[in-house]
Amino acid sequence: MESVGACLDAGGHGDDPWSGVDATRLARAASEQAERAIPGIQDMRSYLASQVSDVSHREVVGPLLDGQGASGVVVRRGTVLAAWGDPEREEMAFSATKSVLSLVAGLAFDDGLLRLDEPVCRSIDLPQFGDAHGQEITWRHLLDQSSQWEGELWGKPTSVDAQSSREGTESAGGPPGAGWAYNDVRVNLTALALTVLLRRPLPEALHERIMEPIGASSGWSWHGYADSAVEVGGRRLPVVSGGAHWGGGLWISALDLARIGQLCLRRGQWGGHRLLSGRWVEEMWRPCPVKPHYGLSWWLNDHRTVWPKAPSTGRCARGNGGGHLLWVDPARDLVVSSRWGAEVETLLAEVSAAIEPLGKPAP
Repeated sequence: MESVGACLDAGGHGDDPWSGVDATRLARAASEQAERAIPGIQDMRSYLASQVSDVSHREVVGPLLDGQGASGVVVRRGTVLAAWGDPEREEMAFSATKSVLSLVAGLAFDDGLLRLDEPVCRSIDLPQFGDAHGQEITWRHLLDQSSQWEGELWGKPTSVDAQSSREGTESAGGPPGAGWAYNDVRVNLTALALTVLLRRPLPEALHERIMEPIGASSGWSWHGYADSAVEVGGRRLPVVSGGAHWGGGLWISALDLARIGQLCLRRGQWGGHRLLSGRWVEEMWRPCPVKPHYGLSWWLNDHRTVWPKAPSTGRCARGNGGGHLLWVDPARDLVVSSRWGAEVETLLAEVSAAIEPLGKPAP
């Protein structure tokens, strides 16, 4: 396959990517994942309807992209060692978009526009942060999903996202930071707040500061809803969504997603240039006090809670229950990007077993 052997990161360490790799086992893991495509994705409208449990707000308000089967890559030390399907084909990323949204927040952080533990209302003026509860919401609360904000945005109330009640840590009406809930409406509020803060569409910032420098293709795109826009400085700016719960979100190939993972693995550096601060990568992967296996919109496998069979050293962006996965394991200098594939925990376990952890550096 054309992508196998490709070097994604020109500023890598130069070490042999095959050192400590069981090539046969790795090839088998990739081949088996290619056969585990999630069914029903060729008709995305029907598939999405089957995923949303609240029938009162099932209406799709963003664009859709039909799925075309399982695809993915395994990247070690910046080099693609294995691939399956068509890793250069764009697919909807679902909630893996949230982790990319966190990268854009990192740009604002690095520019001094965003202070994680400062109330959002101090840097932007939006009605959602105007009441007593809203005034206590910090940027960290937005990004680690502990804001406990209640309201409606783009026609979708926070109460209809059934994911919110699954964890049981949210305290109804409680203060920001006291409870955690996975809620797409609140993530969309984060995207709105960042758009106002940066005073530009988020895809523009992502393209200019991250995607173009890392050599991403021109095929990726990031969508919002039909009516998701905000007036900033006399300009009407589109606001993207942080997932695909009602359509939209990030559309990206497995290979481009792997490039993003490689940037995070290198702690914000690419080809000898710093695109994102190492401090921000640390913050993204810092456990949320009320949800220890979640950071700033990234999942943390420290206690093997997210994927019990995978190494505790991994961090990931995931969407649609793992059907879209970006796995970053610094202990193995490893990135795995999987699209529309089922049983990803098996994939992670097999790939990780085929790659030895890096040895401790010499004193």
